[in-house]
Formats: sequence, structure tokens, C-alpha cells
Amino acid sequence: MNFASDNTAGVAPPILEALTAANAGFTPGYGDDDLTRRVEQRLATLFEREVAVFLVPTGTAANVLSLAHCAPPWGAVLCHAESHVAVDECGAPEFFGSGLKMVGLPGEGCKISSAVLKDALEAGPWGGPHHVTAAVLSLTQATEAGTLYRIEEVRALTDLAHAHGLAVHMDGARFGNAVAQSNASPADMTWRAGVDVLSFGATKGGALAAEAVVFFDPKRAEGMASRRKRGAQLVSKHRFLAAQIDAYLHDDLWLTLARHANAAAAKLARGLATAGCVPVWPVEANEVFAPLPKSADAPLRAAGARYYPWATRSLPPEMKIPTDRVLVRLVTSFATTDAEVEQFVGIVRDNQK
Repeated sequence: MNFASDNTAGVAPPILEALTAANAGFTPGYGDDDLTRRVEQRLATLFEREVAVFLVPTGTAANVLSLAHCAPPWGAVLCHAESHVAVDECGAPEFFGSGLKMVGLPGEGCKISSAVLKDALEAGPWGGPHHVTAAVLSLTQATEAGTLYRIEEVRALTDLAHAHGLAVHMDGARFGNAVAQSNASPADMTWRAGVDVLSFGATKGGALAAEAVVFFDPKRAEGMASRRKRGAQLVSKHRFLAAQIDAYLHDDLWLTLARHANAAAAKLARGLATAGCVPVWPVEANEVFAPLPKSADAPLRAAGARYYPWATRSLPPEMKIPTDRVLVRLVTSFATTDAEVEQFVGIVRDNQK
């Protein structure tokens, strides 16, 4: 019963098979290979336009290189205050961005509203020589709360950002879960809604270690190849990154894996709700945030359950977590089984007080 994170799961078998196949023979390094070019074409087809693609081994690399490329050192990245880029990158955006500033904005369910963004952009102060310049809006899809931005919400935010001269980045570590849940096309969820650059995640979705930075205007990517190398993120045996993304995209494996994880989360949420633990946010991807009875914590952990308690300021204003409960994050993956979900819910139900 490991619900600590989707990155605690193993590697999806088709991706492991692709790595084994890529291991045969000799291939030019640093991305000068046919497999990498095939991945670039797959992503162009997926997003229905010409794109510039840069593969990297980690989500941190994808996010921070994207932000550093779009913001000058005196620039500011506006993002949700609880977003991964603001909280969980150990200062990497500031480091790789030569001192850029992260500006966290509030929002229920870890989503930024257009009203909050408008106020932040208009209130300032922005601009030199005394103040940083608002340079990038970074959105997370799916969010840290497991919620989704609707396409119209993304469009409203990107319109505001572009009107004020900002580029728009999307952290898509769980982009597959968002697409699978929404049934919208990847193009509609990104560039058609105004997104300029996407961190396309595969690791959390079932890869070993592979992410893609996707620029929807190749001209905007000028110099990114050098930035990736300077940032120590250009893998010499690049074919192994490409092999993972290639298998991930083949026959829509990425969506198959995401649908499984999302379905497991939905089942977990329904079961917990029937046990009196209604999730605090809508379950729209593969994360469930629920107030568990403290009396259930020890039995769950004794049975092998793994999950994290969660602190947040993004709850609905009227919602308070009772003192006899603890808010926890439960993350499902492509490898989560029905038996694990049922066992977890059963222990919670049996240990209510």
C-alpha cells in the first residue's frame, strides 16, 4: 500500500523493454541519433505543430531550465505559493536563473485565479532599477492539490500574462494524468490555450528517468541547447532518454498508464468518502487529499501503508481539519492495484473513533 508518491512505483514494462532494445549496438551520443529524432517527431505530431524538444533526466531540470530560459536574472516567476517550483526545487530556479525571483500567489486548491493574477500584475511594483520584472507565469497541470485547470482557465491566465509581457510555462510532471482526465487534446491544453513552454513529464507516469522540455515556438528555444549543456543536463548516452519517451508515447501508453492511476485514485476517494473521509479537494487526477482519523494512522502504517501528512493553506475558507484527524496526501500510480485500495479503505473504516 504505497501511496507516498507515483515516483515510488517501478518502471512500466514496455519502457523497460524499450531500454533493453536501445542497449544494442552503438549509437551517436548527445542526441545525435535516430531515436531522438523520432521522439521529436512524435511530440510534434502529438501537439499538432512544429516544436523544439530538449530531453532531460529529471523534472527539476525540465522546470528550472525552462524558467531560466524565459526569465532574465532580474525577472520574477509568478506561480502558486505551494507549487513544486516554488517549494520543492531547493532553490534550483533561482540558481539556474542566476538569481531570478519566485513570487508565490495564493489560490484555493493550488490554482491561481485570473483575479489574483490580475491584481498581482497590476499592483506591482515591477520593473527596474529597483524592482524585479514580472517575466514568467508558471502553472502546474495537474496541480499540487491534484486539481486541474480547465482550458478556459488557462486561456484567461495566459491572456493576462501575455498582455503584461510574460511568457507562460507549464509544469506538466503529471500532464498525462491531466490529459487523461480531461479528454482534451494535448494541443488544446497547451499552446492553443496560450502556453509557451511545457515541462512534459514521464518519470511519474511510468518512465525510469526522462522528461521533455517542449517549446511551442522553436524560435523561443534559441540557445536552449547550450543552456542544457551548461546546466549539466545533456546526457551523453541520450538514446536511453529518447527510448523511454518513445515507448511512453507509442500507442498512447502514457494515457493508458495515466488512466489506470486516475481510476485508482477515484476508487480510493470513493471508498474513503464512504468511510467518512471525504477528500478536501475534487479528485481530478491521481492524488487524494483526505482527513484521516488519527486512530487509523498506526494500524495503517503497521499494515505497510506509506503516505505523507500534508500541510496547506489552499483549503476552502470554511474548511477546518478536526483535531482528531490528519490531512494526508495519497498518490496512486500505474502500478496501484484494487487490492491495495480496498485494504487501505478497509483499515480506515475499521479504525474510526
